[in-house]
Amino acid sequence: MRCFVEKSGGDHACGVNALILLCKEIMKTIGLVAVIFTALTLASCGSSSPTTPTTTAGREEPAASAAPAKPAIPADIQKTAELALGSETDVLAYGDLSQSGPQQILAINRLKAAPPGVSAEGILLTRAVILENAGTSWKQIFLCDEHLKNTKGFLGGTPLAAVNGWRLQYEQHDKGLEMYFTPLMSPKGEGGHVLPVGIRWNPKVKRYESLDRTFENFLGELPALETPESQIR
Repeated sequence: MRCFVEKSGGDHACGVNALILLCKEIMKTIGLVAVIFTALTLASCGSSSPTTPTTTAGREEPAASAAPAKPAIPADIQKTAELALGSETDVLAYGDLSQSGPQQILAINRLKAAPPGVSAEGILLTRAVILENAGTSWKQIFLCDEHLKNTKGFLGGTPLAAVNGWRLQYEQHDKGLEMYFTPLMSPKGEGGHVLPVGIRWNPKVKRYESLDRTFENFLGELPALETPESQIR
């Protein structure tokens, strides 16, 4: 009996020890697995590309936006202007220029080169017209060539001598189109004075007329000009 008990106790102790050893091995394995998993997780996080703020460094800057292109002149408007002034015609403005209803066109023949000693700034021209739509056709209601004229004659307050080139400034406001024509050179017999001639639509007489030196009051027309040559004769 004693031998059996001792033997049984020894076997039991051996079994317990074996179980403990097995548990320790399992715990070591679990710990090793946990360490490996943690290492893999950290490695995965470390290998991912960090999020960087969006910058323009290293990239080509977009080109500065160009100025808006000037609207193309409708083909029928351009053709109408060319019928009046020829193929080398620039349309400056079109629409209800006089604020009176009918469609109008302001067109010019540009001066190819400024005379010596004359600034080339601004709009330099030899001829200008304003055409008005009359329903089925267009009619000329203003002409600038060597003189300034409307349908009734020569505009008052303008140079008597012929002018071979003009500088034009124009603007559109609530009173309609307003133009300023300045001779590029002093006209013959004008005493060296070169002053702008203001022209605007006169709603009372329904035509473009020149303005006095205050640019407020309209001047009448002259059916004919007394040029310096005619005065001498």
